[in-house]
Amino acid sequence: MTLGKRQLRLLAGIAVYIGFAAPMFAADVYVEALLPNMAVLQIDGQRVHLRAGQSHGPVTLVEADGSSALVRLDGVEQRLTVSQRISGQFAEPTQRSITIRRDNQLQYLANAEINGVRLPVIVDTGANVVALNGRHASRVGIDPDEGTPSQVQTAGSVVPARSVVLDSVIVGGIRVDTVAATVIDGDFPETILLGMSYLKHVEMTEQGGVMTLKARW
Repeated sequence: MTLGKRQLRLLAGIAVYIGFAAPMFAADVYVEALLPNMAVLQIDGQRVHLRAGQSHGPVTLVEADGSSALVRLDGVEQRLTVSQRISGQFAEPTQRSITIRRDNQLQYLANAEINGVRLPVIVDTGANVVALNGRHASRVGIDPDEGTPSQVQTAGSVVPARSVVLDSVIVGGIRVDTVAATVIDGDFPETILLGMSYLKHVEMTEQGGVMTLKARW
């Protein structure tokens, strides 16, 4: 997608600067314009058009809309909002957390990065482990024959499943490695269940339809 001059002029006011620093490299990221799922960035002075999920060097555009962009560098995410300006060293927040509002189906729906793949999840304290269906497993790189055979009880029957270990799960910047999970044959669950094999590593609070997850370290 190519932005015309008129579009860039209209979006010229959406400009945010952030300086990132990491032990092996530094990158200056300047947001020139934002569109749904796309951003026009200057990275170390070079103009780059990125769609959500694309990377240029150490910088990844996680998501974007008309008012902000979520940018990741070396595993650390920072949201750049309209007219926010940050310069110099980029420091990882001392307290990583995410706030999730309950939806109209009374579910806490969030986005997670599982084995490097971004997917929606439902926070489910009643699930012992992270639960995926076969389609989810394929997307995050789990082979069809990977894991230890098992069975799970669903609402209707007992179905075959496989016990596997996920390399990493990241929610709101909170990363947990080697997370136990179950891959269930068929289409259940429709959305990945973020179970206690991840949640036991975070602090959880819930009040008034709002859940907050905080890193323990």
